[in-house]
Amino acid sequence: MSFRKLVSVITLLAIFTMALRASVAGDTWWHLRAGNWMLEHGQILREDPFSLTRLSQPWIYPGWLAEILMALLFQSLGYGGLNLLTALSVLAAFVFLWRVVEAPPLVKGFVFVLAAAVSGVYWSARPQILSFAMTGAFLWALAKVRREGRRAVWLLPALMALWVNLHGGYFIGLILLGIEIASALLDRFGPRSLQIPADDPPGSVLRTLGLGAILSLLAVSLNPNGPSMLLYPLKTVSIGVLRDYIQEWQSPNFHSLEVQPFLWMLFLTLVFMAVSPQRPRWREILSVVLFGYMGFLAARNVALFGLTALPALGEHAGATLQPWLPHPYRSAQVPSGTGRLLNALLLALVGLAAVAKALIPMSPAVNEEAVRRQAPVAAVDYLAANQPPGPLLNSYNWGSYVIWRLYPQYLSFVDGRTDLFDDEILEQYLALWRAEAGWEQAVRRWDLRLALLEPDAPLSAALQDAGWTRLYRDEQAIILAAPE
Repeated sequence: MSFRKLVSVITLLAIFTMALRASVAGDTWWHLRAGNWMLEHGQILREDPFSLTRLSQPWIYPGWLAEILMALLFQSLGYGGLNLLTALSVLAAFVFLWRVVEAPPLVKGFVFVLAAAVSGVYWSARPQILSFAMTGAFLWALAKVRREGRRAVWLLPALMALWVNLHGGYFIGLILLGIEIASALLDRFGPRSLQIPADDPPGSVLRTLGLGAILSLLAVSLNPNGPSMLLYPLKTVSIGVLRDYIQEWQSPNFHSLEVQPFLWMLFLTLVFMAVSPQRPRWREILSVVLFGYMGFLAARNVALFGLTALPALGEHAGATLQPWLPHPYRSAQVPSGTGRLLNALLLALVGLAAVAKALIPMSPAVNEEAVRRQAPVAAVDYLAANQPPGPLLNSYNWGSYVIWRLYPQYLSFVDGRTDLFDDEILEQYLALWRAEAGWEQAVRRWDLRLALLEPDAPLSAALQDAGWTRLYRDEQAIILAAPE
């Protein structure tokens, strides 16, 4: 086995192993419930059946195909199926990018592992993880369009048509395409140049990218909701409560060690672009600046920076460091049979370690413990067994789990579907949770008879002061019932 191939296999195996973990997140549950509902009813969800506050209201969500896939995997493989979906999606993103990045083997391996560490904050069993894979695929498709022109342009609308049915992150593809077009315009009219092949002049590049953009925009309409899906991302980012209170939509906490690789990668990319013997291309500059800016605005965008900055970091780090690398590291082949045997043995050892690590997140017990840490499992067990009369008021963080475990006996008051509830309902919920003036009117408006809350929530104390009875309590949750 060649040294170059050894590095590629070990690097990608390491990334897959990093991504194979207990990946259930708070929103996983409502996605699973929606997928199950569509499988049971044989139709796509268009109205909300799961919440008290938006029951039967129109609900447009672009991830229907991902939800069905998640439901099928969970039905057949349980938690392990969701963990495999997460790990394989991560692996797919980096496999696509492996074909894009040009760098010496060890440099390439290092920058890929760094990018994986950056993007790891994003990896969970939600449709977003398929959007992560599609971002890698779209970057690869754009690279093919740069190399092959119109022969490859069909890849862009084909990927977009799939992406728009997997997750609302398809807008990332349109951003990447916009960066390519802006780069081509700067190449033609700006003061600096891109490295355009002589037989593919800037005007031809622009025409090809323009065709790709038109076809991609048309492909967005190939979904159950038609052209209206073009406006979906704008609606999501316009929700004020989402930006102000949902952690992944807020700026990263750089005191947390898991976020700091974002800073390391950003600084390394800027340094290597500055000292590289190759002039940075406009698309590299625009990608690093734009997605770096987006990463500072919202933690969920940090993972996108890890993918989109990877080609620039890999190429310029490789060009800068290559003269100082030992000759075997730049060689495409290991020179001796002994070396190839040692490479094979090393790969076998790494593979065995990866298998041993992979068995851990495939264990049901490990996943159930992870669920217990984030969801009020015991409290929900009590509700499922005793079924005290509702309607139910639940903590926002647990709404998704309520949908999964208690539907149709109980509906959620709010849950992670912020695009459905919008500021109107979410602000009502926040006022209730905080027990602000007028909370009693909200309780009467929705005829709430049951509450599943954190024990230290202000509303928990207010309800008990108002005569509500405590039915259950543990360290995670308290269940209160209205007086008769």
